[in-house]
Amino acid sequence: MTRQSIMRIAVAAGVLACLAMPTSAHHSGAMFDPEKTITLKGVVKEFEYTNPHSWLWITVTNDDQTMTDWGFEAEGPSSLFRAGIKNGDLQPGDKVTVTGRPMRDGRPAAAWVNAVKDDGRVLQPRAAPVTTAPVTTAPVTTAPAAAAPATQPGRN
Repeated sequence: MTRQSIMRIAVAAGVLACLAMPTSAHHSGAMFDPEKTITLKGVVKEFEYTNPHSWLWITVTNDDQTMTDWGFEAEGPSSLFRAGIKNGDLQPGDKVTVTGRPMRDGRPAAAWVNAVKDDGRVLQPRAAPVTTAPVTTAPVTTAPAAAAPATQPGRN
C-alpha cells in the first residue's frame, strides 16, 4: 500500500467520523437559568414565527403600572408546527399566561416552556423539558419594574 493510499484512507475515515457526530450543539441555552421558572400574564404583542428561533413577545403590566415587553424564545416554525403551534395561534391582543426559564442576566426574556391562552389551550413548543428542573405551577405574577435593556434578546 502506498503512502498516498494510506493518506486517502485516513482522510476518508476522518470525514466519516465527523459526519457520524451528533449536530445537537446548534445553539447554547446557557443564557437561561435552568433552575428557575417564571410565569407571567400579559397580552401578545407579536409572535415571530421565524427561523432559526421563534419569539413570543408579550406586554406585561408591572406592579407599578408601567409596561414591560417580555420575549419568550422557542424553536423554529417546523418544530413549533410539529408541536401543534401554528403561525396564527397567537395574535396581537390575545391574553396569555406564559411560563419560561428566565435569562440569567435579568433581561426580560426567557426560554418558552408553555403558554396558556384565555380559552384554556396550552401551547408547549418543546417535546421535552429544556432541563431536568421541574416546571412548577407558580402563582401568576406581574413583572417588577425594570429599566429598558440596552438590547432586547433576539433583536440585537
